[in-house]
Amino acid sequence: MALSKVWVHAELTPEGNLAPISLEILAKAREIADTVEVFTGSDGSAVAATAGAHGATKVLATGDLSGKLQGVHVAAALAAAIEAGDAPDLILAGTTYDGRDIAGRLSVKLDKPVLTNNVDIDVTDGIVVTTPIFGGTQLVKTKFAAGAPAIALFRPKSFVAEESGGGAAEVTTIAVPDTGAAGAAKMIDRHVEETTGPKLDEAAVVVAGGRGLGEASKFELIEDLAKSLKGAPGASRAIVDAGWVPYSYQVGQTGKVVKPTVYIAAGISGATQHMVGMKGSKNIIAINKDPEAPIFGVADLGIVGDVHKVLPKLLEALQAR
Repeated sequence: MALSKVWVHAELTPEGNLAPISLEILAKAREIADTVEVFTGSDGSAVAATAGAHGATKVLATGDLSGKLQGVHVAAALAAAIEAGDAPDLILAGTTYDGRDIAGRLSVKLDKPVLTNNVDIDVTDGIVVTTPIFGGTQLVKTKFAAGAPAIALFRPKSFVAEESGGGAAEVTTIAVPDTGAAGAAKMIDRHVEETTGPKLDEAAVVVAGGRGLGEASKFELIEDLAKSLKGAPGASRAIVDAGWVPYSYQVGQTGKVVKPTVYIAAGISGATQHMVGMKGSKNIIAINKDPEAPIFGVADLGIVGDVHKVLPKLLEALQAR
């Protein structure tokens, strides 16, 4: 049973492009709905072509909200459109800062539940979402029973983005009603961390380091290996909490979810919370001196050895090629 219409949050990157998580969700939305539309807190022109190429037929745009809080204005505009009779069966967004803000506010305005942190959805018999709990060791299926629209948020990498070949989506402006004091809040500044090489959650190769490296200076081995493999460096929560690397490097339940072609875990024991963020990788290589480390349970290739000896040898072999 396909749904009649689904709305998808068109989240933007700092560069103004449609975010990868929105493209991933659009791929799933096409599977479950006859009509897919996206909504955005911008004028819509920057996302129309990409959204159309990924299956959306319309962009519901509030107009430029630069300097304002997206959640306040987008949720108000969507609620007004729904109350005016333009209600979808389902509203989808990513489990991101803006996605959660919009969904939370919309849930209150519409008096509808919102389910977050999901990894799958099925509409065969009603709208049922799948959510991992207990560090990903158990999956819970929950069925919406409060009527349309259902509101569901999804983790990054839950679906595979794929173009459908459509033309540019039609851009339609939706009015933003008076938002009162909440709408007066302004964004004073925004910090975008500078990075080189591929982004962690988009890289085909990820090399991640953990406490087994021994000290912060040894993380250079991880960065050198990632650079040699044209990949991205990552880290366990333990060394992020210790201040060795920024939070943006963290892979795991409270960090980024990655699904690269190759994931190399060096000096990472494999706590459940870390494996939630990387166990979907196609090929997992684990390097750890403890043969009983849990990481070997999900590894395709395991190397029982000291990372301080294995990584330099691996770098030597790569540089000699």
